Amino acid sequence: MIEYKQANTDSELLQILDLQQRNLPKNLSKEEMEVQGFLTIEHDFALLKRMNEACPHTIAVENNNVVGYALSMHPKFGEEIELLKSMFAKINEVFSGGSYLVMGQVCISKDYRGKGLFRGLYQNMQRFTKADFEAIITEVDVKNTRSMHAHKAIGFNELARYSSDDREWSLVLLE
Repeated sequence: MIEYKQANTDSELLQILDLQQRNLPKNLSKEEMEVQGFLTIEHDFALLKRMNEACPHTIAVENNNVVGYALSMHPKFGEEIELLKSMFAKINEVFSGGSYLVMGQVCISKDYRGKGLFRGLYQNMQRFTKADFEAIITEVDVKNTRSMHAHKAIGFNELARYSSDDREWSLVLLE
């Protein structure tokens, strides 16, 4: 049975990094990326842990194994990852709402895709963070059609579309 919780151990963070590695473009075929989607950012343990200490990541766990995750990135980390600096600049330009949390990356283990974990991760991330944040914002590489459709299906609305680092991004918001 899947349990949704916030990450609170180094073991869970290491499992997140393992799942992340398996879904980076360098470890996927072109066909897998087109059909299953892909991740853009590769985190290191130190940054992942600091992000978790600021606002714990939401994880899906079965039998003590992390099978999915949605990373929480407090806006104070806006300068930490080079590829995300343009996203934070765009957020500051187009978002005038209240407090927000950036969903830094979402990933589901291949064996668990299509079983509602994506929606479950976001619903629980909202539940865990609603006292502190009014919105969740993230960006999606528009070439990642699986991710674009999945975010739209659970209620994300596009705030802006822009180009950065030779990619086209969709900045999306979930209130």
